[in-house]
Amino acid sequence: MLDEALALTTQPNAKVLKADRHQPEFTLTWAQYKDRVITDKKISDGQNAVAQRTALLNQISQAYGVDRGAIAGIWGLESAYGTRMGTYHVVDSLATLAFDGRRSSFFRAELFKALHILNNGDITPSGMLGSYAGAMGQPQFMPSAYERYAASFPAGGRRDIWNNEADVFASIANYLAKCHWQAGEPWGEQVQVPDTLDQSQIGRAAVHPVSYWAGLGVRPLLGGGFSRPGLEGAVIRPDGVGGEAYMVYHNFNVIRRYNPSDFYALGVGLLGSAIV
Repeated sequence: MLDEALALTTQPNAKVLKADRHQPEFTLTWAQYKDRVITDKKISDGQNAVAQRTALLNQISQAYGVDRGAIAGIWGLESAYGTRMGTYHVVDSLATLAFDGRRSSFFRAELFKALHILNNGDITPSGMLGSYAGAMGQPQFMPSAYERYAASFPAGGRRDIWNNEADVFASIANYLAKCHWQAGEPWGEQVQVPDTLDQSQIGRAAVHPVSYWAGLGVRPLLGGGFSRPGLEGAVIRPDGVGGEAYMVYHNFNVIRRYNPSDFYALGVGLLGSAIV
């Protein structure tokens, strides 16, 4: 198995190096990011994908105590519901980046973990496909994340995050559960913020009960009151004054453990809410 894997990487992969060295340097605003990742097509495709897998998503959501919208939202953003998980051989990508000189220690560690996964027989070398940077399968796990969070469903079998959707959903749910997802709690919601709100209170670090924010004039975007005034949350404005505002709760920060970006966590939450 390992000989087969190493035979796939006889020399540095120029395509991998080009992709790694020519990443976009411009920075998107939240409004631009949202328009890119939460398109009408992405929502429509997601609704269709979820409708065909409702029973499975419900079963895994119950088993792990994780909201199915979060599972589906991550699935949608990471691999367009399993349709775009990358075509690079992971061992080849990681070996190339490990010996490229930049971030070599990180990619070397990931390479050894990838070889360990192959040695365990979870996937074949030719089937271990992912991004140019080594993110694998439908949930785009790095090998270290795979070793820690990948799950089979039902438990006890091979952990196939490439072809087995039950394992894909269970692995995403297991990741969030192990990062302390709170069952039954929302991730967040869009809000209206009064002009009088002190801007120093904006940001994930300023966590207060929702009732506190309501007392300062923060309201749900669609009006009315908050349904869970006892929850603690923070108000964030990704694009600053004049941009959209969101009340985010504990589970928002759990999603950020999957990818430490406010934009990403908002994208997962909004997409998941739109498709389940």
